[in-house]
Amino acid sequence: MKPLSQWRLGTRLALGLGALALAVFLVVGTILVVSMQSFLDTQLDKQMQISQTNAADEVRYHEDVTKIPQGWYSVVYKVENGELRPKGGEAPKDREEMDDLAKKALTTEVMSTDYLRDEGKFRLRACPIVNNEIVLVSAAPMQDLDNTFRQLVTVCVIAFVLALVGLVVGGKALLRKGLRPLSDMANTAHDIASHDLTDSSRLAVRADSNGGGVEVDELREAFNKMLAHIDTSLAARTVAEQRLRRFIADASHELRTPLTSLRGYADLFRYAAANEPGEREKHLEKLRSEAARMSVLLDDLLLLARLDSAESEPPLRLEELDLAVIAEAAADAFRAARPSHSLEVDADTVTMRADATRLRQVLDNLLTNAAVHTPAGTSVSLQVTASDGWAVVKVSDTGPGIADADQERIFDRFYRVDDSRTRQRGGSGLGLAVVQSLVQAHGGTIELTSRPGATVFTIRLPRRL
Repeated sequence: MKPLSQWRLGTRLALGLGALALAVFLVVGTILVVSMQSFLDTQLDKQMQISQTNAADEVRYHEDVTKIPQGWYSVVYKVENGELRPKGGEAPKDREEMDDLAKKALTTEVMSTDYLRDEGKFRLRACPIVNNEIVLVSAAPMQDLDNTFRQLVTVCVIAFVLALVGLVVGGKALLRKGLRPLSDMANTAHDIASHDLTDSSRLAVRADSNGGGVEVDELREAFNKMLAHIDTSLAARTVAEQRLRRFIADASHELRTPLTSLRGYADLFRYAAANEPGEREKHLEKLRSEAARMSVLLDDLLLLARLDSAESEPPLRLEELDLAVIAEAAADAFRAARPSHSLEVDADTVTMRADATRLRQVLDNLLTNAAVHTPAGTSVSLQVTASDGWAVVKVSDTGPGIADADQERIFDRFYRVDDSRTRQRGGSGLGLAVVQSLVQAHGGTIELTSRPGATVFTIRLPRRL
């Protein structure tokens, strides 16, 4: 047999309700029976008192009593020579108990309940009459009263047992119906446990049954919210895993090219060192160029990894700065490196708390992106303003624009708008991904709007972090 703690909740609640009802029934039944017994005893005493009062005159003048209720006994005793002598009335076969009670009642009324020999249980009352010279003793049978009392107890027991059985059975049925939503939620949980969540990005199972009351509705709502959270977490995990796989594959692909070039130039350098010493410097310069390009790529990958792994605070060195100063420095560097593109700068003084080196990197990447992907002679503009506690930076150009399909993935890592262009011209596809990660690390946002003749990157940064 299972221990009580392993029984179903509905069964345990029904039994608990039954035990509580049983205790209530016992208390109510006891009070009812005791009260009824007291009431019946009081009524019998009053009836005996009335009967003896009515017979007082007859006892006083005739020393006898003739008006006796059926089944009762009444004996009149008179004091003679210091002893009580029976003078009249109707006595049982053995009146020893009545004689004893009469002796006690010379001066006051006496009540007692005794068993008269061969007669049964009687209620006795003795009272003195005529200056304590005559005593009237009456005995009323208690069989009818006891029968009434036993019948009352029997009716109460039967009624309470039926009520208890009905309460337990009906209560269990109601509890089973009320707890059915909990069973449905348990079935939903088992259904979820049967799913293979390792290959699933969605968890569409929900507890959708109704009823059960306010508490069950609150539990169902919390259960569904938990499932929705798990569903969202699974989807985010799947996206992250897919992104990680794509990132690893793209990084491997990007690193393979410079490594292949390094190996080839190293072979050429070794050949030139043995056969054509004049070619060594050219091959050595190629080695340095590929090594520098791979170093930039690894630096970007390391920065993105650090930004992704920052759980609480991003790896930034915050300081008070003027964003206009950083914008002017970035503009000077752009003009020196990209003389084929004109640059217009409109920078207001905007003081804020940020990482100057990383903001400079953001501006350099955006300006370089504008120059690389637009033809020579394209105008580029850089604007810095302040708006409601935010620093707003806009980098725009008048180039051919970016297609709508490309705008959705422009900030993805290793994504290139034109896959056919060379890496020497198009870069590794990490520049805008780095820009977005750095902006988000500062608590800001970046948006792109593009159409032919107008491409604008808008950055919003909080001035106080």
